[in-house]
Amino acid sequence: MGIEYMGAWQIVLGVVWRFWPVWLALVVVLGASFTYKKKLGLYGQLFDSSVGIAGVAICFFWLFTAIFAATIAPFDPISQIAVMKDALPGAIEPASGVPYLFGGDKLARDVFSRMVYGSQIVLIIAPAATAFAIMVGVTLGLPAGYYGGRIDSVLSFLANLVLAFPVILLFYLLVTPGIMDTPIPYGLAGLFFLFPIIFFTTLFWTRFKDRPDRLYVTLGLTLVIGFWVYAGLVFNADPLGIVSIEPNQLNIFVAVVFASSPGVFRIVRGLVMDIKTRDYVAAAQTRGESPWYIMLWEILPNARGPLIVDACLRIGYTTILLGTLGYFGLGLAPESPDWGTAIKDASRLLRSFIHPALPPTFALMSFVLGLNLLADALREQSMKD
Repeated sequence: MGIEYMGAWQIVLGVVWRFWPVWLALVVVLGASFTYKKKLGLYGQLFDSSVGIAGVAICFFWLFTAIFAATIAPFDPISQIAVMKDALPGAIEPASGVPYLFGGDKLARDVFSRMVYGSQIVLIIAPAATAFAIMVGVTLGLPAGYYGGRIDSVLSFLANLVLAFPVILLFYLLVTPGIMDTPIPYGLAGLFFLFPIIFFTTLFWTRFKDRPDRLYVTLGLTLVIGFWVYAGLVFNADPLGIVSIEPNQLNIFVAVVFASSPGVFRIVRGLVMDIKTRDYVAAAQTRGESPWYIMLWEILPNARGPLIVDACLRIGYTTILLGTLGYFGLGLAPESPDWGTAIKDASRLLRSFIHPALPPTFALMSFVLGLNLLADALREQSMKD
């Protein structure tokens, strides 16, 4: 018995219908954002421009796709149904009667389901790795810009040393499978993952050191949660089994943080060198505030605009990097549904079957486009402020 196929309009309507949780969530979130935009600060100001609206909508689309992936995707992303190998878009799986909306790949997996589940991997790794890179860059960039002198010279030299290394070669060295058998990624992870704990401990200490009731609570929560997450990420020793990371994902985390944090460091250092000359910083120094209080509570909040813009762009760069690593067969496992791996698998048979390559390519392109639009809108708002 041959495979039956849906018509073009049926495919379009089927795709639209599968995303119904995303449409519902977008209506609720964007509707509430428009209604209360005057009370939402910088986020609310994004809705004053079409660029900002488009960027927010695209980013939220993929965020909700990742959240509701299990509901949207009709098949498991790694399940194989032999008869659906290289099936064209709209092919109906005979046993269940459920269509492969975007067709099947060379291993008879549903391209649509893999694209949907691929968003989970991208939206977990890219923002999280970027957040750690920003933590490292901010924690080192603040004292370098504020104190100057020997501290600045040493930290700037280390940052320039990393930036001088070819990026592709750097990632190739850090993400190759053989490196996972060495202590290098775990050692770097142990170092980098300490920075969020150091940052938040210092943040709360400088803020509440004269208020012991709040200080003990915030420091206690920071240390307990911080070292719980630290043990799960670095040693895979979370007793609850909630926080864990696979070795290949750990490699990607370490590579992104190692390569991105020097760029963040230079941005923060330059901002601090400019802001520390302002009158409100001099006023805080006159009040007798400690240097770290001034850095974290006077300077850093006034540098948030450029850092937020850089974070959006950096998440986009990391997304492209994940796709590049996946295309070269590095980083994630070969069966992973991430968009880069999907593009790599499809490219080997591109002349015969183009349909498996298009969905992950457009998904990757649209997500990065949304982040770039969001960054442009944020940059416009920061220039107005």
